[in-house]
Amino acid sequence: MENRKTLREKLQALPCHFTWDFEFEDQADVEHLLKYLTLQVKHTLCQNRDTYVTMKAFLYHHQRRYSDALKSLREAEHILAQDHPDNLLRQAVLTYGNYAWIYYHLSNYKMVQRYLDHIAELGRSLCSPHPFPTGLPEILAQKGWSLLVAGVQRGVEAKECFEGARRRDPSNNQLQTGLAMALYAAWEHLQSDPYREKATEMLEEVVLHQPENFETKIYLARLLLQKDEQRARTLLEEVAERSLNPEVLRRAAKLCLRDPPLLSRAISILKKAIALDSSYHILYYDLGMCYKAQMEGASPERKSSLLTFAGENFHQAVQMNAFFVDPMLELATIYGEGLLAYEEEIYAHLVEEAPNISKQCLQALYLQWGDFLLQKKNQKQEALEKYMAGICIAGGLGKKLLVRRLMSLAHMFWEDSQTARADTIYSFLQTVHYEEPGPGSEELWWHNHRALR
Repeated sequence: MENRKTLREKLQALPCHFTWDFEFEDQADVEHLLKYLTLQVKHTLCQNRDTYVTMKAFLYHHQRRYSDALKSLREAEHILAQDHPDNLLRQAVLTYGNYAWIYYHLSNYKMVQRYLDHIAELGRSLCSPHPFPTGLPEILAQKGWSLLVAGVQRGVEAKECFEGARRRDPSNNQLQTGLAMALYAAWEHLQSDPYREKATEMLEEVVLHQPENFETKIYLARLLLQKDEQRARTLLEEVAERSLNPEVLRRAAKLCLRDPPLLSRAISILKKAIALDSSYHILYYDLGMCYKAQMEGASPERKSSLLTFAGENFHQAVQMNAFFVDPMLELATIYGEGLLAYEEEIYAHLVEEAPNISKQCLQALYLQWGDFLLQKKNQKQEALEKYMAGICIAGGLGKKLLVRRLMSLAHMFWEDSQTARADTIYSFLQTVHYEEPGPGSEELWWHNHRALR
């Protein structure tokens, strides 16, 4: 039996989720993705269910839920036998790779070797120059679908995967669907006109041949919103009326939020999504945000009712997922209207949970805590400390707002003749080498699965 180090070196060469460089910010991301994958398995029109279920095993590994991980892999094998009876072994490489890694983490090296042997046997049958097959169109497609799950920031990589798969298997129409979705993801991340044009062209073709593919229809509606608003509205309404996928309905609601008069329509769509799947926690947060948006310009009595509705939905989201920071921050603001001490207690509690919170959420926390200290308690120095703490967090996309707060605070210090404190802020910003975010970076990488913004 080979030693652990040698086995790991072999595992690193496997084409599977463990070697495709997926990163997750926090446990909330993992929970969101697990739910998203469950919905994809149920509603996908492509023969990629095995990819989604195999990816769930990878996510369960991140939660150290190894029994659930192995259960998912067994489910993936069952799906493979149903969906790919004539191409089982080539399709099973991803599942076998995840099996090998899971058993490695369980220190069951006999089973690790078993799955390595399965994959190596396929490589030999294909006369592969590598110990394990890596360039099969089946594997490239599986990687492409997996990258799309990870978020729009992986859209360009997913596009390259589907293009490579199509070159090797040009007759597979499902690869065209994957490529169209990857082009859309690349456009949404980079906001590039060439990607917009190519994505629109390919999505039009997919929608023509797959009239029941509501996911691609909502993507097409988003692309057409500025170019052909009437058609975009028609597609949006068709998706809202006919889709039974809560995630696709959530995206439809998000599209409605781009037009304030459609806010009530967004609420009705989200209520439909909740009726279809009341366990999808993010829907409650989205609904709460819609009620919060309706408060603008409402009468005092109406505003009070909307605040209650928003609070109830934020609370429901937190009850269903204790790692979901976004609704906690909203609840802090709501409760803070009547009791400042309680609002600050929520912020302090969340900081204690820092190891379980993403960098993005931590930055949002320090931003909101700083605003609370500055605007509600007039504590400039304490607010300064929170803003600085947020900027010192590596990564994340919240630095732009935090820098604005610091510049505003520096101006306040100058007006109060506290020039030393203002100079401290300017020196600090030079020390951290702040740079403006690049194109497309305003969108959170996981925004497909998290809150509507």
